[in-house]
Parts: sequence; C-alpha cells; structure tokens
Amino acid sequence: MKIHLVDGTYELFRHFYAAPSRVGADGREVGAVRGLLRSLLALLAEDGVSHVAVAFDHVIESFRNALYPGYKTGDGIDPQLYAQFVPAEEACRALGVVTWAMTDFEADDAIATAAGKFSLDADVEQIVICSPDKDLAQCIRDGRVVCLDRMRRRVLDEDGVIEKFGVGPASIPDWLALVGDAADGLPGIAGWGAKSTAAILGAYGTLERIPANEADWSVKVRGAARLASALRERFEDALLFRRLATLRADVPLQEKIADLRWRGPSAAALAAIGANAGDAGLLERAEALASAR
Repeated sequence: MKIHLVDGTYELFRHFYAAPSRVGADGREVGAVRGLLRSLLALLAEDGVSHVAVAFDHVIESFRNALYPGYKTGDGIDPQLYAQFVPAEEACRALGVVTWAMTDFEADDAIATAAGKFSLDADVEQIVICSPDKDLAQCIRDGRVVCLDRMRRRVLDEDGVIEKFGVGPASIPDWLALVGDAADGLPGIAGWGAKSTAAILGAYGTLERIPANEADWSVKVRGAARLASALRERFEDALLFRRLATLRADVPLQEKIADLRWRGPSAAALAAIGANAGDAGLLERAEALASAR
C-alpha cells in the first residue's frame, strides 16, 4: 500500500488564491474549503490511493516562535483565508479523511512524524508527501518516502533533492539555515546563496563540518573569505535557524496505519458542508468513490 500525507495548509492557501471566491449560505467565504474538498476527492479517485491523512496548522504559531521572535506568525494573512482554517479541518473530517490540526507543532511536523513512523512498516510500499514545500524535502528517503507536487505532477525523490538543492535530504535544514526561508521568517546568513551553499554543504554535509577558515575548504566558491567570515560571526544564529528548519519526528499521533484507510464520508456532515458551499454534488461524488472500493 501507499500512504498519502497531504499538506492541508498549503492546499488551503493554494485554493484561496487560485479558486473562485464563493460565499456560503451562512454568508462566509468558503471558496478555499470547497476547492480543497474537490482536490481531495480528485486524489481519492486516483489509482492506488487508499490511505490518506491531511495535516493543518490550526494556528500559525508553534513552539518555534518561542525560540525565535522573527519566526512566521499569522500576521498579514487575509482574514477571509484565516477564517477558513477551522472549516477546512471540519470539512476534511466530514470527508472521512484523518485530520491532524497542529497547535504547538506545525503541520509539517505531523507529516514528518507520520512519514518516519509509517515508513518502517513492511506493508507500506511508499509514503507520498503531497506538497512542494522545500521544508518537507528533508523527509525524503530513497524512493520509499517521496514528495509529490500535485499541480505539476512532479515526484521528488532523493536524487531529485540533490539535483534541485545540491545536497541530500539530511542536509536540507542546514541548507535552509544558510540560505534562509522567507516563508518561515528565516533570514539565513548574509551572502550565502543557493549556489555557494550547495557547493559547500555538498562537500561537508553539516554546519559543524564546514571549516572555519576558507583556506581549508576543499571546494572553491566566489567570495569564500566573506562567506567564511559571515558564518564565523553568526554561527550560533545558523545553528538556531537549523533547529527551526528541522522538522520534528515526535508529534504524538495516535493513529495506526489501518486508521488511515479511507472508508467514505460522514454523510450528514458532508451534505451540510456541500449545501452551504453550493456544491451538493460533493456527497454524491464521495459516496460513489467509497462504494467503488
């Protein structure tokens, strides 16, 4: 079997900005939730999709905000998008999909935990992480755990990570610490761009293994003295940024593999959501998919 782990927060953002606006019968914006449900139904209709879970950031803040005040918050999120966070979780549960809503942790932590936990089971052929988020590339293991960009139909495996970032999955947190990640509020280390970081981390793997003096580097990069100086001056910051970028594998998820098997929707709940969103066919499509299994 394959297990599909969906980045619900990413999907909700994507549908909010890509799908048409839709005001529900209750007067609230529901376009992103409607798009999310349709997307999940499309996923469930694909061959080989049987075990599915979706993870959300119930709130944007997490334990990482206590470690670094510059870490991402909910500030600046469109109120009409923010208002669909909880309805999106409720909609996924109504669809019958296991739903993890994170508060102290983040959705990516839940996905990382599930990928690590379930990939150990011999009955699992592959873990498919449905997200193009570069943070999740650190979860990839050979061909057993991969990332899928559903929009572009691109699968990222371990070789793909190396081709894209210049480093293996295990070095992605170090890569993000140096290059930075604006989406998460990580500034990176001045001067360390993707190309120079790939060259140096490709050679050394981790921050600690990079020689402090550029004269000792085994690879030649432009501006090596400047890069080495910046890293020496902000090495502790780089370690902190790596800690922030490292996904946790200890989220207390209670579900077993069998719990992730999709068995169909909660009819009354999904019917109510569909009626409010002006999409009465949601329940019909979900029940048809379930009956065909």
